[in-house]
Amino acid sequence: MPPFLAGHLRTRRTQRDLRILLYYLVSFLVLIAIYSTTFHYLMAWEGRDFSWLTGFYWTLTVMSTLGFGDITFESDIGRAFSILVLLSGMLFLLVLLPFTFLEFFYLPFMKAQATQRVPRSLPEESSGHVVLTHYGPIARTLIEKLEQYRYSYVLVVAEREEALRLHDEGLTVVRGEHDDSEVYRRVRVEQAAMVVSTGSDIANTSVAFAVRDISPEVPIAATADSANSAQVLRISGVTRVLELSQMMGEALARRTRGGKTVSQVFGQVGQVLIAEALAADTPLVGKKIAESGIRQQAGVTIAGVWQRGKFEIPRAETEIRSDTVLVLAGSRAQLEAFDELFADLEATAPAPVLIIGGGRVGRAMIKTLTARGLDFRIVERVPDRVRQVDKLVLGDASDAETLEQAGISKAPAVVITTHDDDTNIYLAIHCRRVRPDIQIVSRVTLERNVRTLHRAGCDFVISYASMGAATVFNLLKRSDVLMVAEGLDVFSAPLPASLVNRKVGETSIREQTGCSIIAVNMDGRTVINPGPDFLLTAGAELVLIGTVESENRFMAMQG
Repeated sequence: MPPFLAGHLRTRRTQRDLRILLYYLVSFLVLIAIYSTTFHYLMAWEGRDFSWLTGFYWTLTVMSTLGFGDITFESDIGRAFSILVLLSGMLFLLVLLPFTFLEFFYLPFMKAQATQRVPRSLPEESSGHVVLTHYGPIARTLIEKLEQYRYSYVLVVAEREEALRLHDEGLTVVRGEHDDSEVYRRVRVEQAAMVVSTGSDIANTSVAFAVRDISPEVPIAATADSANSAQVLRISGVTRVLELSQMMGEALARRTRGGKTVSQVFGQVGQVLIAEALAADTPLVGKKIAESGIRQQAGVTIAGVWQRGKFEIPRAETEIRSDTVLVLAGSRAQLEAFDELFADLEATAPAPVLIIGGGRVGRAMIKTLTARGLDFRIVERVPDRVRQVDKLVLGDASDAETLEQAGISKAPAVVITTHDDDTNIYLAIHCRRVRPDIQIVSRVTLERNVRTLHRAGCDFVISYASMGAATVFNLLKRSDVLMVAEGLDVFSAPLPASLVNRKVGETSIREQTGCSIIAVNMDGRTVINPGPDFLLTAGAELVLIGTVESENRFMAMQG
């Protein structure tokens, strides 16, 4: 307590509050002296004589409303003076004194004491942790992932109340300014696995400079709103710049119906490509996975399926619906074989895809849609946002006439790209009402609104927070785990001794753990999607895909 009090009294606000309290006490003492002197002279005027101490005693008893009644005035002027002393005493002692004491001393003291619960540094032995500089949707989702995989982290928070609130919620918090190099020294940034900054471009630049003052080697991942900002962040020392708006636009475009190719590659692990394939408009709709013949005909592995935003481990009896997205793993040749089997290469060009919102995400979609050979129209209220004037439909997407002008009656899909979740929910309902059979794809900022958007009528919803968190998590460069989608991991592991000299079809890995073997590294070569007769020999390394639970079950199999 003594060191705390000494530190508390040295703060600028405490010293200011103490001066205000001192001014109040001096004013109160001066008032008591004036009343005591006036009492002495009024009593002498009435012909009575009291000592100066008695005058002080009478003033305090009247001002404190005790009023013992042993000393009273007999004249009207004396009684009027008593009323004045009583009223001023009620004001000073019963109102101003408690307010002044609470406002300028007690409450600041309690706040400062509460703030001491928030650490200002990490232990010296801290290492391998992730330093987060801004708490928002991405950081919130990333923290959940870090805790799931038992990564240590620390969140730097500048505001005292916010730091205290997050600390009380159970988060690892250190209070400090984001642009203060000393703060990063106190969080042992030179021993950290990564620094993640998800604030504004300007704030992220300041973070990078502050971190580089302490450690020139620690990886820094930062978000950027534009290509120009990305260049500035790289110059300031950021190792990996995440243009999430661009990534979001590409992901939305991948899940948009249309085009002559089915599979869209979005990740790679060694020589293994990870792709998504829309089942809509293919002969796969209505079939069960066991009946589809995908593995036998194309050689690719169905690693998972998305059903209305929910990821599921594929089973033989899983039905492929028109809104199903298949997660495939295979080589380039195998994915091309898949497209040849299930894509309608003779299909005529569909009507333009409808994009609602010409912001960064909407503009990012254009390049991917163009590469897929898809035409588009953009509905936007601000014409300066869209460069392709011939593709612009100026107006409000909540207006049915505007949507009709944009071609919603014939469009294969509508993509909602605004950054406001409430607006996206409203537009999803509106578009579904105008065109019940259209594909609706939407972005969402907050994870909690994913389910709401599905209920509003969206076929696919991509979370900005989950995408950012998954991307950052991948940058930790774990040698054995790579998150390729929400809830889906690719990881490598040595072949368990119990499986040596056994064929892939005899391992029962999928039945026992839920993981699928998508590649085998053996004898200096990589075999992608080995068949059931492939023999596993000692020293082989398996590349598997599955959920976190599946991975844990496989690790348990290893012993």
